[in-house]
Amino acid sequence: MQVSVAPDSATAAAVAATWVARQLRNAVQRRGVASIAVSGGRTPAAMFAVLAAMEVPWAEVTVFQVDERVAPDGDPARNAALLGLFPVASGRRRAMPVTARDLPSAARRYAASLPTRFDVVHLGLGDDGHTASWPPGDPVVESTSSVALCGEYRGHVRMTLTPAAVNAARHRVVLATGADKADPVRRWLLGDHSLPVQRVHRTDTVLVLDQAAAARLPSPAR
Repeated sequence: MQVSVAPDSATAAAVAATWVARQLRNAVQRRGVASIAVSGGRTPAAMFAVLAAMEVPWAEVTVFQVDERVAPDGDPARNAALLGLFPVASGRRRAMPVTARDLPSAARRYAASLPTRFDVVHLGLGDDGHTASWPPGDPVVESTSSVALCGEYRGHVRMTLTPAAVNAARHRVVLATGADKADPVRRWLLGDHSLPVQRVHRTDTVLVLDQAAAARLPSPAR
């Protein structure tokens, strides 16, 4: 795993965006198309805004969701609005179908729409060590499907990519900022297997932190 530490959250977002843009350009150059799955939250929104302004062949890029809360369209808990930050055609913004009446069937349909391998999967890190929608102790991490539903977590059932889909990606980037991430970052890198993020393969994964999130790392990693 490559670890990059930026002085602040804005710089961390820019570092991550630059790295993602490079991977997307390379994917289009090599295969003619590119795919990325993105997570939600405040920190990613800053990264997406920077990324959207970068020189990327957006006409060939399809953007998927890593996870989404089961809530009505327009609900502020939803992350789907973040897809609108990307300058791609509407048909290339693939929101998870969390308003479907039959959610397990909807998860299977979304899984069938995924590329064989994502070029990039973007992940965050929760203060409890979760990533995607893999709550601590939830069996969703054992699913053999690419897309599954977790149990209710912090008020919502969620649809999520599973470790199988995330780890099949060519590249992964984890963006974590803020002092509340310092402890889970340290525990993850020290191999604490109680953390759901430990399911993320380290090979071909880049971890981008700000100084606050890196505060508890050993000096050589800072």
